Amino acid sequence: MNHIGMLSDLGEGQKAIVSAVDYPEESMRRRLQDLGLIKGTEVICIRKSPLGDPVAYQIRGAIIALRVEDSSCIRIMYSEEM
Repeated sequence: MNHIGMLSDLGEGQKAIVSAVDYPEESMRRRLQDLGLIKGTEVICIRKSPLGDPVAYQIRGAIIALRVEDSSCIRIMYSEEM
């Protein structure tokens, strides 16, 4: 069963699939897409910093740190068995 949420909601070790990037600023939306955050991409939450911001994600084999402000604009689908 798929659930829809935001990338910022993912816990450490959880996997999800990007369903959309809803960043209001076009240049930042394009930057996130250039990093590989496009529809259908699998993302794994690797590590959250002690204060919760930023968060490290594995995206297409690379580890990328994103601010919660940015990851909260990325819609994801994930299932309970992940």
